[in-house]
Amino acid sequence: MHTKRIGVAAVAVAGLIALTGCSGGGSSADEAKDDAKTLTVGIKFDQPGMGLKQGSEFTGFDADMAREIAERMGYEVEFTESVSAQRETLIQNGTVDMILATYTINEKRDEVIDFAGPFFVAGQDVLVPADADDIKGPEDLNGKTLCAVEGSNSTERLRDEYAKEAQLYPAQTYSECIELLAAGTVDAVSTDDVILAGYAAQDEYAGQFKIVGKPFSEEPYGVGIKQDSELCEPINEAIEEILSDGTWEKLVAKNLGDSYTPNAELNPPSPRGCDKNL
Repeated sequence: MHTKRIGVAAVAVAGLIALTGCSGGGSSADEAKDDAKTLTVGIKFDQPGMGLKQGSEFTGFDADMAREIAERMGYEVEFTESVSAQRETLIQNGTVDMILATYTINEKRDEVIDFAGPFFVAGQDVLVPADADDIKGPEDLNGKTLCAVEGSNSTERLRDEYAKEAQLYPAQTYSECIELLAAGTVDAVSTDDVILAGYAAQDEYAGQFKIVGKPFSEEPYGVGIKQDSELCEPINEAIEEILSDGTWEKLVAKNLGDSYTPNAELNPPSPRGCDKNL
């Protein structure tokens, strides 16, 4: 741990807590969180390599990044599930302090919440059955059945820009989409390549799927927080340290292993600051 950075971040967050305590508007739950020096963090519970809950254990790159960020700010973490469709709501209503859940920074989300980071850049791709030779890119999904997760921007982009005639099959999570793909109910799943790689690498799906390998977007993952949150700068300071001291590379190797290689032209990224300039 690097004490100089920790000191700056901890002082900033301590100031936030003091202001919150003096306002008189905080809930008892918020006060309890502050007293316990704990940040409630939303992550995915069903994404191998990124955010996965197994019993009482939480693993994945997002989970480990959350722990590192919180530790450098002088906090512990308490994880809660954050599915795609609920992320902005969980932030706005104060259920979570921050969200790291393969959470792409974009203009639409920037209208209702703030982001620290980014700390990782993925790219959208397509996952298909291993023997599907007729789907070589997103444009080949016209007339195909595509699993669509509520609250994700992946399906919207694919249909708008590449496959307007794709038929959508709704699902709540990408785990559900993978099960539908394995059962032959849908022809493809499209989301960020790092997410797809995590699912494809699971033992239960060994040899069943392949990633098309033609990423067609840049997905900068950030830390979702409330608008105008004083947590933004301390989080960015922690991220900058993680990116510069070798921790980022260690977490990538630990969680993504041989199943995925980050785009070296985009990773590791630089935090954009807290002024919403994408």
